[in-house]
Amino acid sequence: MNELVEKINKLKKDKNAVILAHCYQNIEIDEVADFVGDSLYLSRQAAKTDADIIIFAGVYFMAQVAKILSPDKRVFLPRMESGCLMADMITLKDLREFKSQHPNIPVVCYINSTAEVKTECDICVTSSNAVDVVRSLNVPEVLFLPDTYLGKWVERQLNGTKVITYPGFCPTHMRIRPADIEKAKKLLPNAKVLAHPECKKEVTDIADFVGSTKDIMNFVKHSSYDKFIIATEKGVTDRLTRDYPNKNFIPAAENLICPNMKWNTLADIYNVLLNEENEIFVAEDIAKKAIKCVDRMLEVTEKCLTK
Repeated sequence: MNELVEKINKLKKDKNAVILAHCYQNIEIDEVADFVGDSLYLSRQAAKTDADIIIFAGVYFMAQVAKILSPDKRVFLPRMESGCLMADMITLKDLREFKSQHPNIPVVCYINSTAEVKTECDICVTSSNAVDVVRSLNVPEVLFLPDTYLGKWVERQLNGTKVITYPGFCPTHMRIRPADIEKAKKLLPNAKVLAHPECKKEVTDIADFVGSTKDIMNFVKHSSYDKFIIATEKGVTDRLTRDYPNKNFIPAAENLICPNMKWNTLADIYNVLLNEENEIFVAEDIAKKAIKCVDRMLEVTEKCLTK
């Protein structure tokens, strides 16, 4: 075992710490992570953990959510530069203007948003549960932010619900074009195309399956097919290649890397765990408001899981 991995595991035990890692992280982080998954899965683990310290190998808004859900825990981000370009596309001022243009309509925010933005939203979603959450509202229309592509994908899954979207997007998923998919099909004939709903409509329309990172990985796990084109961030392709050596995977396009997700390294995790720097704080008044939309999401998710 890597010496650094041994040191991290010892520190985790000594400090009663837990490490949460998103599927887009550098794959070597899995060696020390207690939980690896998408935003919904990691949010649920943050809410349930009995650890004293949470190290979130992800981006800033994820660590904020962990702190909001576990205010009595200490939450750390390995690299404070690890922000989210999509989350940064909407501020509280932008949200208020968006709402003023469409008054008296429920506001649904993607978890890829800041704590401040969450304070003035009715309910939160992830790419795993967005369809179920919006359906649970049982309303004719909703405002959806910040990702217009996820919002419009949800609209297409729900007959009769109008989804009015804010014009945000994920730069990484925007790189994938239908031409890239066609090129990948020539490299790996008869492969199934698995796409994230943050992709453009032209991409999700030609995909064989659309779902969150965890959904994509579960599809592969339970599929009898052995060839796949992965239309999401490289971290998912890396993990699938490692976990299913008898199956073939290629990315849908070149350079499908989220640079902010790739900031974190094993050395960063060790340093932040050792020195307890880069602690995440959310002002109490903001946390009290923001937790309402996150808790409401988790309640809907638990109900769906128990059906």
